[in-house]
Amino acid sequence: MPRKKITNDKPIDEKILEILKNLAPEGLTYKKIHKQCDTRLFTKTEIVKVVNELVGDGLIRHEKGNQFFYIDQNKKKKERKTIKKAKNQNTLVGRVDLTSKGSAYILVDELNDDIYVPHTKINRAFHGDKVRVKLSNNRHKKKIEGEIIEIIERRQTKFVGILEINSQFAFFMPDSRKMRNTHFYVHLQDIGKAKNGDKVVVEFDSWGKGKKSPYGKVVEVIGKPGENETEIISILAEKGFNISFPREVEFFVENIPFELDENEIAKRIDFRDITTFTIDPIDAKDFDDALSIQKLENGNYEIGVHIADVTHYCKPETPLDDEAFMRATSVYLVDRVSPMLPEKLSNGVCSLRPNEDKYCFSAIFEIDEEATIFKKSFSRTVIHSNRRFHYQEAQEIIDSGKGDLADELILMNKISKKLRAKRIAKNSIKFGSTEVRFKLDENGKPLEVYEKPKFDTNEMIEDYMLLANQAVAEFFTNYSKKITVPAVYRIHAVPNEDKIAEFSAVAAKFGHKGNYTTPENVAKSINKTLENCKGKPEQNMIEVLAVRSMSKAIYSTENIGHYGLAFEDYTHFTSPIRRYPDVMVHRILQDLLDKKPKFDAKSLEEKCKYCSEQEKLAAEAERDSVKLKQVEYLAERLGEEFDGVISGVIERGIFVELKDNKCEGFIRREWLGADNFMFNEDMYEFLGYHSKKRFRLGDELKIIVANTNIENRTIDFDLVSKD
Repeated sequence: MPRKKITNDKPIDEKILEILKNLAPEGLTYKKIHKQCDTRLFTKTEIVKVVNELVGDGLIRHEKGNQFFYIDQNKKKKERKTIKKAKNQNTLVGRVDLTSKGSAYILVDELNDDIYVPHTKINRAFHGDKVRVKLSNNRHKKKIEGEIIEIIERRQTKFVGILEINSQFAFFMPDSRKMRNTHFYVHLQDIGKAKNGDKVVVEFDSWGKGKKSPYGKVVEVIGKPGENETEIISILAEKGFNISFPREVEFFVENIPFELDENEIAKRIDFRDITTFTIDPIDAKDFDDALSIQKLENGNYEIGVHIADVTHYCKPETPLDDEAFMRATSVYLVDRVSPMLPEKLSNGVCSLRPNEDKYCFSAIFEIDEEATIFKKSFSRTVIHSNRRFHYQEAQEIIDSGKGDLADELILMNKISKKLRAKRIAKNSIKFGSTEVRFKLDENGKPLEVYEKPKFDTNEMIEDYMLLANQAVAEFFTNYSKKITVPAVYRIHAVPNEDKIAEFSAVAAKFGHKGNYTTPENVAKSINKTLENCKGKPEQNMIEVLAVRSMSKAIYSTENIGHYGLAFEDYTHFTSPIRRYPDVMVHRILQDLLDKKPKFDAKSLEEKCKYCSEQEKLAAEAERDSVKLKQVEYLAERLGEEFDGVISGVIERGIFVELKDNKCEGFIRREWLGADNFMFNEDMYEFLGYHSKKRFRLGDELKIIVANTNIENRTIDFDLVSKD
């Protein structure tokens, strides 16, 4: 029986498939499918009927929460073959994602769905391990169930936690929630200088047959729990980042000279006589990028985006490169940086310090004052930075028109604003969020918490970095039109519609309404909302929710574009001192310029996935260090009153962000008052059953600091008044 037609002459079933495939890869509900198909043309009953038929035909799938997903038939066939083959062979290979309850999900590249493994069938696997899993005929909440039968590779072998020592054995309990169901035995001869109650790093040693727990050895004593140095180092170690560089890496770096080689300089384009400068945070030491500008005879300008040439020093298959890849990123904590490269390179040899000649890999643009680009090229160069600015200093020169390189800064700021306007006109989302900074004493104790100031010069530098990153990615794509070659892209998928619906509902509460019917309209509406809420009480909350509504940007060899920036092609080229993907991009770019591509697509994709995982861990470590200092700051202010705004609402209670210092704490549901408060997830609120009192996202409250826990990094608030 033919299904009802709609305005574009497509059958309704085809329209629904098109919507789920192109507009909502992360799923839609009946209601949202109905809305996309136009509620004026179809009743909800008609939509439900067709959707259910499509599910029955195996064209879409139905998951928890009445979410419906498009099924790629080619991928489905491959999955069926994979599962059939796995069942014949009884195994698949994937990564372990442990839950806090001890069960796990196995992430398998070939499958859309994860494989569930109950805690009784984990078979000694740790979180992140690469394992072989045997499939069973059981199902867990519609997921395939399995059993881990082989640990192929340990993702992490060192763990941070507390050591408890008794007369015969020591016991080690990891801090990580993912590992709290695994305790280690430690022989007394393997505890080193550790004392009872110390926070230590234990390395996995063995897991004896028939033993319930593994054996480990103390490889580092961090210190006493609660102390600043102990807790900061614990954050790094807990995420698997090396605290120091191996001796073989330090030895390798010792032999790298500071001086440039004249023969190498002769092979490069010489920019040393062209006005060049850097703009960075006031406390920065690793200067990845510099800008140069000169006027051309035709009246246009040549702008150079010069990036530290890390790959000149960091060669493949060396101890330095192995360690850089393993770290994959620098980690920026509140009171220190854990660098990807040893300090001699990150702050010295590679850093584009003023009044020093440096090797660079440069993106060079011919451009006019209207930001029209006429030519672009890439080359190895040598530069000499004439001046190092920090952001506020450069901003003051632009505003006053006086100071070093004033004309150059004013011109480049003018061009950058034109670049930015063009990008936003193409629906690039202009995200913004508040960053917290701390004033610390000599012992790392926080004395003050404040918002990081932002200037036009921050955006100016960002504009030129985006320009270079996009240009390199376009070069990769254009090259692949002639010869297919793998490359590293920074990709960002279309946002999840449910998250966008949540964002639009919250924004509407504050009077910020928009059109969220298509990805293009979503971007326009978010930009309009972000602009309209500037300077208003809800600004920070709206900015945070906008970021949360987006998918996570990752690295991949599969170029699907960058939705947030509205770029068809984008990569990371501009920060090789602190990001390993940029190192890979530099190598690929040089190979393509030499017309000698060498990279293997499969191994490159594996490296992209690893770097994305490390980036996530680094972000978690950075957030943990901020939270630690917030806890320490408020621990000195127990019982004090503050003004706050509700920044999150979950079933257990509400999160409150303090207005003055952006510290965030939690008020438990039972502390909201004597009434029975009902949780409304859709409206981000609690509603009192008798009093009808509401606690909604964005509401202002007066709170007192009730409790803090440094080891768990938690802050409890209570209401000043519960009337």
